[in-house]
Parts: sequence; structure tokens; C-alpha cells
Amino acid sequence: MAIQLKDLDQLKVMRRAGIVVAEIHQLIRDAIKPGMTTSALDAIASAHIKRSGATSNFLNYHGFPATICVSVNDEIVHGIPGPRVINEGDVVSVDCGAIIDGWHGDAAFSVGIGAIDAQDQKLMDVCEESMWVGIAAGKNGARLSDIGFAIEQYVVSQGKYGILLEYGGHGIGTEMHQEPHVLNFGKAGNGPTITAGMALAIEPMITRGSAKTKVLADEWTVVSVDQSRGAHFEHSYTICPDGKPFVLTSLDGGRAELARFGVEISDLLA
Repeated sequence: MAIQLKDLDQLKVMRRAGIVVAEIHQLIRDAIKPGMTTSALDAIASAHIKRSGATSNFLNYHGFPATICVSVNDEIVHGIPGPRVINEGDVVSVDCGAIIDGWHGDAAFSVGIGAIDAQDQKLMDVCEESMWVGIAAGKNGARLSDIGFAIEQYVVSQGKYGILLEYGGHGIGTEMHQEPHVLNFGKAGNGPTITAGMALAIEPMITRGSAKTKVLADEWTVVSVDQSRGAHFEHSYTICPDGKPFVLTSLDGGRAELARFGVEISDLLA
């Protein structure tokens, strides 16, 4: 399948969907605390999607029963919200998306609850920074595999972490998951050239131990085989018609974070 290229008007709608996702992230960050259930976080997201005139792209996706994924500790991705209680010291990953007028937004973050282990905090910091490193590498004219190469090189430089091999980023647009698949590892200089109109979701997933995973009996939740804790960060970004990037699911378009890499974002979607 060909990679979908978007014009500026279409990207403007994706930005609206991205803002809804960014707002959900902020609401959940503000609300999450020990004693809450994962289903309570799902309710926050569901209510904001409804308020915003958007729809959920997770709910009923291949039968997924909730609005967001909530994955705790050794659950890395695709955890189903339910009665599980969040405790002090947990690492919680939240993944969510929204659709406006047929166009998708998708992003994820991990957060520590209360006082957490220093190595868990470093796990999350490394994962988040590797995402920004990957987005910065995915500039206009780069090759697709430059993203995964940059992510892997950064993660490896920070310590012994497992980079999930079976899961990665993806194209996004009129569907949540489109071509191309974006690996979080590999050699630079391969794959399609990144050009204006592409929109990609960059989402590194790493563990404090082995990269080996298994899917639980619920047929969704992905856990580390060695029970090591995991982290997951994701943003959807695009290359605008002026050749500059813009992070669709970040409230400031990625301006502050990408400036650290000397990357200037586009003003076309600001």
C-alpha cells in the first residue's frame, strides 16, 4: 500500500485531532494518583473525546473494549482498563487517540506514580528522549530507517534496555495505522524518503530487561517475559508543505523539545 500524503487542509484537521489527544494526556497526568482504577482514567478520556466532538479510534478497534490503553509496570502496551488499582511506585503507560472528521491523532506517555525507583524514572526518561531523537532524525529528505537508527543508538548509549522488536511506529492519517511501519532499531539510510505530507507516529517501547514479550490471555496486553518494567512514549508528527516538521499531538507542536536539536518547526499549523 502506498504512503498517504496529506495537504495542508488535511493536516489542519489532523492537528485538531492531535490537540484533543494532547488535552487527554494533560487531564490524565493531572488526575492520576494512587488508589485510582485504570478504568477511571478511561472515563476521563472518554468524557473529553465526547466533549470535544471527536470519536475514539481505540474503542472497538479490532474488538478493543476501551477508549485508551493503560499498561502498568511489566505491561508495556495495549493494557485494557478495568478494576486494577494504581499504586504508589507504579509505572503507568497511557496510549490514546481521537478522530475528527475522519482524521486521526495518536500519542502515548509513561508516568511514575508518587515516589518511584530511580531506575524506573531513568527508563521513562530514556524512552521519552529516544522518541524526540527519532522525530528530530525524521526530517524532510531523510530516509525512514534513519528514525529507528537514531532511536536505537540513543537507547543503547544510555544503558542495557530491551527495545521491543515486534512493535513500532506507523503512518497515520485517515486510519490510525497505515504504511509505513516505523522500526525503533536498524541501520540508517534505508526505506522511503521522508517528504512533505507524510505523517508518522513515532513510538519507542523499551524495558529494563529483556526485549522478549508475550500477549496475555486477554489477547491484548503485551508484557515483558522477564517481568521487567517497561515504558512507552509516542507522538504523531508531520512534514509540512514548507519542509519543516510539526508534532501534531504536542500542544506546542514540538517547538520546545525539537529546538534542543536545532530543529525549527513549521508555523503553518501553529
